[in-house]
Amino acid sequence: MVIGSGVAGVPAADVAQAISERVDGSLRRLASLDVSELEGLSGVGRATSARIAAALELGRRVATEPDGDDDRVRGPADVFRRMGPRLRDLPQEEFHALLLNTRHRVVREVLVTKGILDASLIHPREVFRAAVAEGAAGLILVHNHPSGDPMPSAEDRAVTRQLVEAGRLLGIPVLDHVVVGRGRWRSVMETQ
Repeated sequence: MVIGSGVAGVPAADVAQAISERVDGSLRRLASLDVSELEGLSGVGRATSARIAAALELGRRVATEPDGDDDRVRGPADVFRRMGPRLRDLPQEEFHALLLNTRHRVVREVLVTKGILDASLIHPREVFRAAVAEGAAGLILVHNHPSGDPMPSAEDRAVTRQLVEAGRLLGIPVLDHVVVGRGRWRSVMETQ
């Protein structure tokens, strides 16, 4: 259905089979492919790769949507349930902030940066700008490790210390920093 009718001489079923073989039948591997890698497959052009990417993104969003209205964050496992499906298969790091109200419900998710996590690239002003504007009572930091290993790095710990201090000065506490790996997570706050 997502592939459509195929292309001249290549039926949609054959295109789907080629895609499935490329990723060994794994939707997770398909989700981690770059759009340009999809376009490199026989019968997959720009429109088809865009439809596949859109379908996978919709799946990620459904998987991360809170059940009912209980979006309260009680600990790092709740953060992983919410953000893990979206972050675990990305080819590059993404750094997000979850802005919380006084009842620890997520008011807003903010993508702070994409790319390499580095203390110089994560500036407190970028993290706290939305938190101040939303009147957040606290925030939780979350980012992924494309390697799949969620063990916090020295840079992760340094960024966390810097942002905890900034939050202390602003009166918006950083409650946790969760690193997402493949199927696993680690709390930077628990490993310091």
